[in-house]
Amino acid sequence: MTALTEFATMYRERETLSLRTRLLFTFGAVAALHVAAVVLLLAGTAGAAQPLALGLVITAYVAGIKHSYDWDHIAAIDNSTRKFVAQHKDPVSVGFAFSLGHSSVVILAGLLVVAGATLIGQFMEDGTTGNKVLGLIGSGVSGLFLLTMGLFNGSAFIRATQVYRNVQAGGEVRPDDLEAKGFVARLLAKPLSKVERPRNIYVIGFLFGLGFDTATTIGLLVITTTASLAGVSPLALMALPLAFTAAMTLCDSINGVAMMKMYKSAIHNPRRKLGFNAVITGISAVSALFIAVITLGGFINSAFELGDPLTTWLAGIDLGDAGLILVGMFVLVWAVSAMRGRTVRAGA
Repeated sequence: MTALTEFATMYRERETLSLRTRLLFTFGAVAALHVAAVVLLLAGTAGAAQPLALGLVITAYVAGIKHSYDWDHIAAIDNSTRKFVAQHKDPVSVGFAFSLGHSSVVILAGLLVVAGATLIGQFMEDGTTGNKVLGLIGSGVSGLFLLTMGLFNGSAFIRATQVYRNVQAGGEVRPDDLEAKGFVARLLAKPLSKVERPRNIYVIGFLFGLGFDTATTIGLLVITTTASLAGVSPLALMALPLAFTAAMTLCDSINGVAMMKMYKSAIHNPRRKLGFNAVITGISAVSALFIAVITLGGFINSAFELGDPLTTWLAGIDLGDAGLILVGMFVLVWAVSAMRGRTVRAGA
């Protein structure tokens, strides 16, 4: 009981803990998900279905890795992290919270499948009323959230560019020069005030996940159903969504921490990093606005059953592989910034 009390106290005072401790908690939770998936797999594969179950769990794990690099994941985590860092916070768990919320939908669906709930079939089958309603909720929320974050970070980009030009002309950098200001920032201050801490991103991730229209999610539920018919035990079946969740939370957590380090380096070394801050913030804003347009275009097309070429084209765009391009852009900018920093230090 004492250990539980101490843990509860640490959780309540988590924002006062050191960065290293919070990182250990975040990745400890990711490790716990991996352990839980392995335990369920081992506990449920005592019979002849062991090779089938192992293969399905590996498939689910790879699907979780791939899904974590969807462009909407990258854009949501990156833009949220940018907001928190601008407020001088250390958002170590943004990626974990978003990913856990997103995968909670998959775990819930897996539980229903394992429990034999035939109703879940309505949400899995493309074109049905249930599938369409959840898809509209997921795409509507994700599109509006990314639009809001894109506008907020777009305001920050304009501000960072102005500061950069001012410093290039010989001006001084003030402590608050890298924070988002102006009309757009003030306009969005109230809506974004609800997102005060990284754990608030869990709800955003959950609502993103209600779309149920990604190939990885549908595929995971299909193989869960197929495996249940092939005699795989319920415990082994529940290892599938847990493996999916473990993989996705690992990748998203790493992504969130990497983004935090990039933005913190810009804020703590403003004069040398102003150009980097402007570029990386601009990429964040453009990516969020780009995904918002695609998502909301698909939302309008589905909600009003339109047949026009523009929204039909937007609804058909696959964001899966594009996320890797966005990650590559961030890594490239970070690498160039680091190389330039070393060159400056060497010259000094």
